[in-house]
Amino acid sequence: MSATVRIIDGALGNPAPALPPAAQFGAAIVFDGVVRADEGGRTIRALAYEVYEPMASNMLTELGREMLAKHGLVAIMVEHSRGEVPVGQRSFRLTVHALHRAEALAAVGEFIDRMKRDVPIWKSALDEAPTAS
Repeated sequence: MSATVRIIDGALGNPAPALPPAAQFGAAIVFDGVVRADEGGRTIRALAYEVYEPMASNMLTELGREMLAKHGLVAIMVEHSRGEVPVGQRSFRLTVHALHRAEALAAVGEFIDRMKRDVPIWKSALDEAPTAS
């Protein structure tokens, strides 16, 4: 059982996460959080993420370990952006491996809810640049 956390400057890339040996899991879920163009009813160009380190990494690691134990996961990997992430790009990725889908799905929902509530990562919307007249 492993919990891995990575804080990355800018948008996340597209690499496929490393998988544990296939005999160890029956469900693999990858959740990608993507910056959308509408934030609270206004059009934006990006989100800027501020991460309070090292507390955020430590809390994400501890939360991952809790999910491993509570839901009987095989592995969990968390990646979160720091800094500016343009619309359409990934800012968050949660990869969960479990013996069964029910445990994996429950862990994904609980992890994201608790991360948003408890972990010191803040986002601010960056408006579209004004057009020149």
